[in-house]
Amino acid sequence: MALADELCFAPAHELLSKLRAREISSVELTRSFYERIGKLNPRLNAVVTLCEGRALKEAAEADRRLRANTEVRPLEGLPITIKECISTEGLRSTDGMKILEHNVPDRDAPTVARYRQAGAVIIGKTNVPEMAMDYDCENPVFGATNNPWNTARVPGGSSGGEAAALAAGFCALGLGSDYGGSIRVPAHFSGVVGLKPTWGTIPGSGHLFGPFDPFVPGPPPVGSMATIGPMARYIDDLTLAYNILRGPDPSSPYTVPSNEARPATVDKKKIRCAVFVDGGGVPVSSEIRTAVESAAQGLQRAGIEVDEATPPIRRAAELWALYASADGGQALNEAMGDRVKLSRPRLRQFLFQPAPSKSAAELFGIAVQRDIFRIELAHFMEQYPIIICAPFCVTAFEHGALEVEIDGSKCPLFEANWPALWVNCAALPAAVVPAGKDKDGLPIGVQIVGRAFGEETVLAIAKVLEQQTGGFQRPPL
Repeated sequence: MALADELCFAPAHELLSKLRAREISSVELTRSFYERIGKLNPRLNAVVTLCEGRALKEAAEADRRLRANTEVRPLEGLPITIKECISTEGLRSTDGMKILEHNVPDRDAPTVARYRQAGAVIIGKTNVPEMAMDYDCENPVFGATNNPWNTARVPGGSSGGEAAALAAGFCALGLGSDYGGSIRVPAHFSGVVGLKPTWGTIPGSGHLFGPFDPFVPGPPPVGSMATIGPMARYIDDLTLAYNILRGPDPSSPYTVPSNEARPATVDKKKIRCAVFVDGGGVPVSSEIRTAVESAAQGLQRAGIEVDEATPPIRRAAELWALYASADGGQALNEAMGDRVKLSRPRLRQFLFQPAPSKSAAELFGIAVQRDIFRIELAHFMEQYPIIICAPFCVTAFEHGALEVEIDGSKCPLFEANWPALWVNCAALPAAVVPAGKDKDGLPIGVQIVGRAFGEETVLAIAKVLEQQTGGFQRPPL
C-alpha cells in the first residue's frame, strides 16, 4: 500500500513517464486510485460518481497501446477525475441539483472529449455546491465534501470536490471551472494548484448551469466571465493539461486559437511583477497577507523584479455582481418554477431572489463600465505583466458559514471574494500555488494573474513560486 500511495501522489507527468517505460500499467495505477478512494473517500465525499468497470476497460486499452508503442497519446492511461457539472457521456452530471439527479449526458463537453482523446482514463466525477454557485461544496443530491486538511472545513467551491480529490491523492489530474473563483478558491483552500485561463482560450460548452442545455450558450454574464480549466497538484501538470484543453470548438463560438504554452522558454528575469494585498474591499487576513509578501520575496530571491503596486480594481467586484445579476434571476425562476423549493435556502437567496432586473440600457451601461475597467487594468499591466495577490480574504471556513472572521472581525462570506472576482471581471488568466499554512494548519495559496492570453507567463512565474514555497504538501489523512 505504501508504494500505491506514493504513486497516487506522484506528478502526472512522472506517472506518464512510468507508464511509457512500462514500469507500471494503467490498470495497476487505476486500481491504486480506486483503492485509495475506497479507503478515504467516505471521510471526504470528494468523488461522488465512480465508473470502475468502464475505467478499467479503458485502462486495459491504454496498456495495449503502450505495449505496442503505437498511437500512444499524450495522457495515455492516466487516471483523472472531472468536476460533476461538466458533461460526461454516459456518466451522471447533475450540477448538484435535485431536478437533474438522474441526468446522464449523451456526449462529452469538448474539454472532457479532449482529455479522453489524449488518452486519459476518467475514473469518476467530483462534488460541487448546488448549481456550482457557492464557496462551500454541498448540494441536496450528494451532500457535503470535507476539506482533507480539516474535515470540519469546506474544500472551497465550486470545484471543491476536484480540489479535495487531488489533495487526497484520488486522481492524477482534474478538470474544474471558474466563474467567480471556482478553480482558484478551492486550490487555495485545499492546497493544490489550478489555472483559470483567459476567457476564450478553452471551450466553455458542455458546462451545466442549472436547468439549461449545457451546449447552448449561457446568458452573456456567464458566457463572458466563466471558464473551464485544469487542476492538479503540480504546475508542470497544469501546463500539460492546458495545452491539451486549449483551442476553438464549434460549440463554443467565442473560443479562439491560442499558442502552446511553453513556460520553460520564458525569460523570467525580464518580467516585472506587481504585488498587492488590499484595495478591492474587506481586508485580506494577516496570515494570507504575510504569505503573499513572502511569495513576492521568493520571486525577488529568484532574480525577478517585484514592486508594491495596486492595480485599478476597486470597483471590479461590484461590476461583476451587477453584470452577473442583471436579469434579476428571471431566466432561472422561469426555468425552475415550483421546483425552486428543491434547492438549498442559501442558493435561493443568492440566485432566485436577487436585485430587480436591469433594463437593456442599464445592462449596456454595465457592460461599458466593465470594458472601461478592463482597459484601465490593461494599461496598468503594460508596466506589470504579472500581478501577485491573494486568491481570497480567508482560508477554509467551517461548513455552513455565511460569515467569516478576518483578524477578529466578522464579515459576510460573499464580501471576502473580491480577490477572485476582479480576475473574472477582467477575463484574465490566473493560477494559484500553495504557499504555506495558517495557524490552524490550513493551506494558503497565492494568486498569479497575467495579461490576456498570457498563460505561458503565468505558468512560468507560478513554477518559480512553486519552487520557492515548496508547492504541494500532503494533508494529514
